[in-house]
Amino acid sequence: MNANFLSRVRFLQRRAFLGDACRGVGTAALASLLAGRNVRGAEPQVPRGVIAKPHVTPKAKRVIFMVMAGGASHLELFDHKPELAKRNGQLMPESVTKGQPIAQLQGAKLTCFGPQWGFKKHGKSGQEMNELFKFLPDVADDLCIVRSCKTEAINHDPAHTFMNTGSSVSGRPSMGSWLTYGIGSESADLPGFVVLTSNGRGGQNQPIASRQWSAGFLPGKFQGVQLRGKGDPVLYLTNPPGVDVGQQKDVIDAVAKLNQMQNAAVDDPEIATRIGQYELAFKMQASVPDLMDMRDEPAKVMESYGTKGSDGSFAANCLLARRMAQKGVRFIQLYHRDWDHHGGIKDGIKLKIEEIDQPLAALVRDLKRLGMFEETLIVLTGEFGRTPMSQGGNGRDHHMKGFSVLLAGGGIKGGVSYGATDEFGYNAEENVFPVHDLHATMLHLLGIDHERLTYKFQGRDYRLTDVHGRVVKDILA
Repeated sequence: MNANFLSRVRFLQRRAFLGDACRGVGTAALASLLAGRNVRGAEPQVPRGVIAKPHVTPKAKRVIFMVMAGGASHLELFDHKPELAKRNGQLMPESVTKGQPIAQLQGAKLTCFGPQWGFKKHGKSGQEMNELFKFLPDVADDLCIVRSCKTEAINHDPAHTFMNTGSSVSGRPSMGSWLTYGIGSESADLPGFVVLTSNGRGGQNQPIASRQWSAGFLPGKFQGVQLRGKGDPVLYLTNPPGVDVGQQKDVIDAVAKLNQMQNAAVDDPEIATRIGQYELAFKMQASVPDLMDMRDEPAKVMESYGTKGSDGSFAANCLLARRMAQKGVRFIQLYHRDWDHHGGIKDGIKLKIEEIDQPLAALVRDLKRLGMFEETLIVLTGEFGRTPMSQGGNGRDHHMKGFSVLLAGGGIKGGVSYGATDEFGYNAEENVFPVHDLHATMLHLLGIDHERLTYKFQGRDYRLTDVHGRVVKDILA
C-alpha cells in the first residue's frame, strides 16, 4: 500500500480522535457558561485582557468618550478669541493660512468671523465657556479644558477614523477595542465596548459608519457593540413569539456543537470568537432589557439629566452610560450628531448647547454622588474644530489645526485650562496636544503604557499611538 496513503489515514484518524475529544470538553464548558455559571457553579468570570499586571498604577477603571460628530466649533464653545471678534469681517492675514489645508474654503476669499456668542468665566478656577451654558458652570472646577488639540484629517470620515484608531487608514482597531484587548472588561453579561448614538435637532445628522468601532485586525470579540437608545436596543435580541429561554438555549447549544466541530477541523480563532459572541448574545437577552429599563432610577436623577427614559436623546444616552459604567462596561462611546455648521452656526450652536449642557453636568454630579467620578474618565471632543474664517457669511468650515477637548474625572486635574491656539483660534501653538497624546494619556490613566500595548500584524507591531504619543502629565491629578 502507498506510504503516503497510510500516512494520510493515520493523520485523519488522529484528527478525528482529537476532534471528538475536544468537542465533548468544549460543549460541556460552553453549556455551563450559557447557564451563567462555570463548571464548579461559581459566578461567571469577566473577560480578561492580555495585560496581567498594570504597567502603571491606574487612576481610572473606565472611559465615557463623547464625540460631537460633525465638528464642534471650539470658537463657540470653549476657546474665547477677542482679537478674532475685533477683526470680524476683515481679511484673514495670509501669513496665518498660506499653504494650510482647508476643506471647502480652499481658494476662496478668507474673512475673519468673530465668535457668535459671548463668554463667561466660572468657578474658582475661572473656566471660560460660552455664555449659553447654564448647568456646566456648576461643575467648572471639575473640568479640564484642553484648547490645543490637533488632528491629521480634515474631512469627517477620515477624521473620525483618526480620532478612533490613531490612523486615517481604515481597518485599524478602535481605541475601545485596544482597551478591552489590553485590560478586558468588568462585566460578565454586557460587552466591554458599547456604542450609543443620538441625533441633534438641527437636521445635520451625517451617518456614523460601524467601522469606527471595529476591532480591525484584533480578534473580533473586541469590536464595539452598538445599542440603540430607542426601541429594541439590539435587533433580534428578543425571542420570537412561542420561543422560551430553554428553547433558545437548545439552539445555542446546537450551534455551539457545530462550531466546535468546525473548529476541531480547521483551528480558526475566529470560530472561538463566534462561540463567545453567541454566548454573550444569550446573556444579553437578560441583561440588556434590565439595563434599558430606567424605572428603577429616582425621579430626581431622571430630572437632573432632562430625560424621561430611553428616548434616544443625548440626555438619555448619558444616563445609560452611567448605568453601563455601574455594570462594568469598560469603554462607552457616545456619538451626538448635528455639529456640521457650514451655515447658521449661531442658532445651531444654541441648539447643541441646549442638548448637551444639562445631561453633561448631570453625568458629572451623578458619578460623584455614586463615588464613581474619580475612577471614570470623561472625554468630550469633536473629530475636528471649525475655521475662524466664515463660510457663506454665517458658518464655519472644517478645521484640523486647533480645537478644544474637555476632560474630567478618572485622574484628570479639575479646574485646569491647558494649551492655547493663536489669537485667531487657527493654529494650536502652546502645549500642542495631538490626538496621539490624547490616546497615550487616556491609556496611562487606565494603567497602560501606550508603547507596550502592541499587536503583531503583517510582520509589524502595531499600537494605538502608532510611533507617536506622549503622556501629558500637566493635566493629571
